[in-house]
Amino acid sequence: MRLTVFGATGAVGQEVVRQALAAGHEVTAVVRDPARLPVGPEPARLPVGLGAAALHAVVPLGDGAAVRGAVAGRDAVLSGLGARGRKAGDVAERLTGQVLEAMEAEGVRRLLVVSAAPVGPEPADDPLLDRAVRGVLGVVLKELYADLTRMEAALAASATDWTSVRPPKLTNGPLTGTYRTVVGGTPRSGRSIARADVAHAMLALIDEPAALKQGVGVAY
Repeated sequence: MRLTVFGATGAVGQEVVRQALAAGHEVTAVVRDPARLPVGPEPARLPVGLGAAALHAVVPLGDGAAVRGAVAGRDAVLSGLGARGRKAGDVAERLTGQVLEAMEAEGVRRLLVVSAAPVGPEPADDPLLDRAVRGVLGVVLKELYADLTRMEAALAASATDWTSVRPPKLTNGPLTGTYRTVVGGTPRSGRSIARADVAHAMLALIDEPAALKQGVGVAY
């Protein structure tokens, strides 16, 4: 497939690029600072067996014409855009808005983004401890979750076939390929998941019809 990855220098975005390249997809990386992309077009920096053409292009985010060109004719767009700290402001909402504008202008429909578990519904049977933890996080990360909630509202109002992947606490653990997903919901007692598995889930959900225009909770 021909894929465009936004936020490719972020921890999840890097994993999406690596795994997509390893699977043989053609990848266009859109980043705020191309110098921070650890996976470059040089053959020595690509997974074993891949040629330099696998990483199709590196495009700076913010150049409207370049972003439109980056999504034009693509099979799917994947985004790891978001704030890097608690003070989110409107980062996810604003940057995802740029992606949506470019996709709608080019008639590209499939979009998968990273959100967060607290943006989705709370499992009805979640233990009291898990509910308490979510409540504390909701206060501490209030601004971050508000930004992601507005981002998801923009997705819902768009013409794209979007999927919002909602992980709980992110870790730097290895790729396992073994995790739970709940379309339209949140896994019970889902407390963590590795960034590598979030990327794996995003790639796996590209061709999943049930995930269209849905939030998907992912967790171990």
